[in-house]
Amino acid sequence: MNSPAKSSPRSDADAASRVVRVPDARVALSTASVYPESTAAAFEIAGRLGYDGVEVMVMTDQISQDPQALKRLADHHSVPILAIHAPCLLITQRVWGTDPWGKLVRAKAAAELLEAETVVVHPPFRWQREYARDFVIGLNRMRDDTGIRFAVENMYPWRARSREVAAYSPGWDVRHQDYPATTLDLSHTAVSGSDALKVAEDLGDRLQHIHLADGTGSARDEHLIPGRGNQPADQLLELLARRKFTGTVVVEVSTRKASSRAEREADLAEALAFARLHLAVSPLERRSGRVRPDPSLE
Repeated sequence: MNSPAKSSPRSDADAASRVVRVPDARVALSTASVYPESTAAAFEIAGRLGYDGVEVMVMTDQISQDPQALKRLADHHSVPILAIHAPCLLITQRVWGTDPWGKLVRAKAAAELLEAETVVVHPPFRWQREYARDFVIGLNRMRDDTGIRFAVENMYPWRARSREVAAYSPGWDVRHQDYPATTLDLSHTAVSGSDALKVAEDLGDRLQHIHLADGTGSARDEHLIPGRGNQPADQLLELLARRKFTGTVVVEVSTRKASSRAEREADLAEALAFARLHLAVSPLERRSGRVRPDPSLE
């Protein structure tokens, strides 16, 4: 009987160079991505497609507002809740009351009950003057009271008749404020005309949460399936992989135009595959220069 061939140190090294390194980042589905279907449908779809969890967008849907109902859904589908998106959209101004700090307190309590790590929040609207004045200080104070991180999301300037309108205070660009944690949304960088890779590099370790989507650079917040617009979604994910990103990548896309459940699920499966593909970076890709250099890691 022939003895097994022994591998040489060189062949072992060659094999190691081909190993794909996958970071600890998890890929979650935003419950908003299944609209006009329900929050409950998002759990079902996330479980069937193999997502690592969900981010709950607290909306007018009563289930999204009820932490106990959400816990039952998570347990039933074995799909963990990784993040809560506080109700800070224009259409959710009265969800969980009208006090913006009260909304964040309730979001924190929900996240603690559901064992979610992150609460996503938008910068204040400019007419929320008292809230805006103490926003950064208040977030830091809340961070000291809980292990939950409050990740402030990059927004974009509003436009009216080709003029920009200052809708957010202190501003829409999260790089300019001392937020301890931030969320980078690629549909929003498309609208604002920001360089998503530059934003990620500028934020450094403060970038702890991703809303994965795409856009064409129009004035509309499109939330396209990644790869269908002009945003560098692939390069961003590869940059995160090189950084050994441990936050959550959330697929937050619009499927409202899907003609059927099957078409909606096909879009969401495509988005999940895109995320997993580009979060897996091999040493060969790094040496080839395909992944944009990150000077902080050299």
